[in-house]
Amino acid sequence: MDPLLLARAQFGANISFHILFPTISIALGWALLFFRWRWLRTHQDAWLQAYRFWTKVFALTFALGVVSGITMSFQFGTNWPGYMEKVGNIAGPLLGYEVLTAFFLEATFLGVMLFGHGRVSERVHLLATFMVAFGTTMSAFWILSLNSWMQTPAGYEIVNGEFHATDWLAVLFNPSFPYRLAHVLLASGLTVAFVLAGVSAWQLLKGKAQVYTARVLRVGLTAGAVLIPLQILVGDMHGLNTLKHQPAKIAAMEGVWETEKGAPLLLFAWPDEASRSNRFAIGVPNGASWILTHEPQGEIRGLNEFKGAHPPVAPLFFGFRIMVGVGLAMLAFSWLGLWLYRRSAWVAERLPRPLLWVLSLMTFSGWVATIAGWYVTEIGRQPFIVYGLLRTADVASKTPAAMIATTLAGYLIMYALLIVAYVMVVKRMAEKSPLPVPQVPGLMGQGVAA
Repeated sequence: MDPLLLARAQFGANISFHILFPTISIALGWALLFFRWRWLRTHQDAWLQAYRFWTKVFALTFALGVVSGITMSFQFGTNWPGYMEKVGNIAGPLLGYEVLTAFFLEATFLGVMLFGHGRVSERVHLLATFMVAFGTTMSAFWILSLNSWMQTPAGYEIVNGEFHATDWLAVLFNPSFPYRLAHVLLASGLTVAFVLAGVSAWQLLKGKAQVYTARVLRVGLTAGAVLIPLQILVGDMHGLNTLKHQPAKIAAMEGVWETEKGAPLLLFAWPDEASRSNRFAIGVPNGASWILTHEPQGEIRGLNEFKGAHPPVAPLFFGFRIMVGVGLAMLAFSWLGLWLYRRSAWVAERLPRPLLWVLSLMTFSGWVATIAGWYVTEIGRQPFIVYGLLRTADVASKTPAAMIATTLAGYLIMYALLIVAYVMVVKRMAEKSPLPVPQVPGLMGQGVAA
């Protein structure tokens, strides 16, 4: 097999596994801060038990995120040595800041979160929770800044084939960064919203509901119902930005081969790169132009204008539709769930069991949408590693294909086992009886069962 394709597949497998856990930990940190704040405001045991349970989920998620991140970083040396040789002057500092953020903020204050309750003051514990949430978000900031720079490079000069920063603010806040950061943070929020709702629904189905279950379910459904319209709005803005800076990516996402005005929105098709056409196409006239340019006769450049310099079409075409489809399902069931919950007078036990089953099945639906969207972003940059300037093939190592294939197989097996283990551990934790709530000096006797 082609060693370049194998190296890309290996990096794709590693980042696919790694991104699952920051997607949860980023927003879950802020959910924990909310639970902790509610506990301090009301002194109701339900909020403290919710905080304690989901802190354990956060710790498990954080651990797997760190381990998979370290594994992923090694591949810069083994499979992509040319990347750091050419782009290291820009990528190195940004990756370094991300590591400092992760370990000096997240890891340090996570220890206080896990073991400080009753040992430090409530204000200090709340501050530690905030610092963990802030640290996870800052880690995302640095990584997404670098990734966005690779998509829409700015503030650089090339000297002897090496990239150097001429304006660090332009590097950090490159043209696609604000949209990508907002898109990913909202995706994390939606992922966590459905994890909260799904685990709570599972506890109700299995008769394992805890004192906090109903409240966490309401938080999850409310967050999902609020965030998905915002994600649709940000996604539209991100699409306009991508059309401007990466038109070949948009053409692949929409299956547009020839430049045309009034391009249809393809609900389904089978892109055929050999014939450079779409088979079995079902579309809405003018739909793509309307969505992407906000004009029914807006022009979309076709893939035939980018021969030899456009990404593979099928992964982007189907990945984008999977992402959108999952997002629409999130919209439907978060709104339906919140409406039914309200009609049930906020009594979780009155909710229809079919709804609880759907929410349980959608616990990790955010993972599906995130991975699909990430593939659209990363595969859509090909054949460039720095869009329009540096090709992926030019920075790959000379590692034999057989060696890459062997390690790829090992990674896939290990990651499959770890994902199953993670889901099973969360399931087992959700089904266990809650730990007793410790009495905190100054708050004894003030706990109120929900």
